[in-house]
Amino acid sequence: MSDLTAKNLKSALWETLNAVKDGKMEPGQADSIASSAREILRTTNIQLRISQQAKRPVHADIISFSET
Repeated sequence: MSDLTAKNLKSALWETLNAVKDGKMEPGQADSIASSAREILRTTNIQLRISQQAKRPVHADIISFSET
């Protein structure tokens, strides 16, 4: 399994979309994947907002997620 990065997340979502389009995946399963992706992005956004409000540097994990 590869590391969680924005690029890998985007790729997984596109693969899911194409699988539904090709009839290889049920829409309900794709919805679960999309829901998980939304939660990952929501959590990352909250971490960024907390850093900003606390006037602290952004954690290296968030930078790594977005840049790699």
